[in-house]
Amino acid sequence: MASSSPRTVEEIFKDYSARRSGLVRALTYDVDDFYSQCDPDKENLCLYGHPNEAWEVALPAEEVPPELPEPALGINFARDGMNRKDWLSLVAVHSDCWLLSVSFYFGAPLNRNERKRLFSMINDLPTVFEVVTGRKPIKDKPTVESGSKSRNSTKRSIDGQPRSNSKLVDENYEEDEEEQGDTFCGICGGGYNSDEFWIGCDNCERWYHGKCVKITPAKAELIKFYKCPLCTKKARQ
Repeated sequence: MASSSPRTVEEIFKDYSARRSGLVRALTYDVDDFYSQCDPDKENLCLYGHPNEAWEVALPAEEVPPELPEPALGINFARDGMNRKDWLSLVAVHSDCWLLSVSFYFGAPLNRNERKRLFSMINDLPTVFEVVTGRKPIKDKPTVESGSKSRNSTKRSIDGQPRSNSKLVDENYEEDEEEQGDTFCGICGGGYNSDEFWIGCDNCERWYHGKCVKITPAKAELIKFYKCPLCTKKARQ
């Protein structure tokens, strides 16, 4: 293990979070680029997440055994033989497995309690699979009264709190707070934080950090119907 490898629980979790952010971006925001790089006519390819939050589609390491555990091999071969959504979900599942294997490779010297704390920190984040399939951002987002979808600015909050409408927030405050705690950004997968500005897509109902989609509170006030980058990309296809 290289001297620069993360050693403490916090360092390993930081490494995990950064690699995960890269993978999430590849499978969501940069999905068209990722899809095009996974050409089935090429050799066995792997999807890597790097500690600088970048992602890369590349050949596996040549040395045996490799410095780190390797991601799933040959993800490009199944690309054209599956429904695109199913293929991305499959890559996401294997990416989650790889992230855990890398973290526990670094965590080999940790004691039992430290490993337990590391896994607990990791488990507090939604998996790549949950983000890619939309299970967390959609299922656990605050809902609009009677299940109908509002098209006005009630989905956006200048003070940083995602909310549905004022009536629900007032009457079901505790329940709403609990739901907000399980809301995750559709780009980075980060959890809800009342100190940050969030914006909800009026099309797919995913939630996003304003900074992740480059929307400021002031800009959000001028938007009557917000369509997120993923929905915008799909509309162009």
